[in-house]
Amino acid sequence: MSYAGDVTPAEAYAAATGAEGALLVDVRTRAEWTYVGVPELAGAGRDVAFVEWSSFPEGRVNERFVEQVRAAGAVPGTPVYLICRSGVRSVAAARALTAAGLGPAYNVLEGFEGPHDTEGHRTVSGWKNAGLPWRQG
Repeated sequence: MSYAGDVTPAEAYAAATGAEGALLVDVRTRAEWTYVGVPELAGAGRDVAFVEWSSFPEGRVNERFVEQVRAAGAVPGTPVYLICRSGVRSVAAARALTAAGLGPAYNVLEGFEGPHDTEGHRTVSGWKNAGLPWRQG
């Protein structure tokens, strides 16, 4: 594995709101933040960093991703937890941060919405479905 590992949404929330000063980075697109919702850490006096891994609708990887995550407060040794919709883009983002010497970088399993249920809806798992704080973007 080329990044620190995978964690559940609950583990990421605990770390991002805990004493270790971890950074939660939502790597989804602006459209997802706006229309689907975003993780919320305000109750713990923390902010989520919003840095697109790829653009919508082009799907082009953000060449300034590492630089933008640094600007959001990531420094070597600070744990970074990366979340996307379902836990795929966040793996690529964790690998990129690790390669750049940031982190330890963790992928949030299941992402913000999780996989589809039998009817094609995202109601099975993920940050939202785990009952963790979130708000409409």
